[in-house]
Amino acid sequence: MLKIYRVLGKKGRITIPFEIRQRIGFKYNDVLSFTQQDDGSVVVRREKICDNCNEFAEGFEENYTLEDFLDSLSEEEQRDALVHLSLMWAEKQNVSLPFASAKKK
Repeated sequence: MLKIYRVLGKKGRITIPFEIRQRIGFKYNDVLSFTQQDDGSVVVRREKICDNCNEFAEGFEENYTLEDFLDSLSEEEQRDALVHLSLMWAEKQNVSLPFASAKKK
């Protein structure tokens, strides 16, 4: 078992050591989940981007990232996705965006 120590930064950030990323296969843009166990330890897992990835697996590489997906969209689709995500964020933050009323119609 490989054990490496890192110090948690002021903003709660930590870098997963290269040796661990390489052994486990973590890659840039992977979605990771953190689960606290009963004994206080934390399990870190790489998660799938979607629930039904098997339906789309034939057309995608094994390590298809969110950035890859966004890059595959047209400029109009990227803009629509950005507007949609911005509206979702604004609703959660209880913030009003200047374009929010125009897009919600």
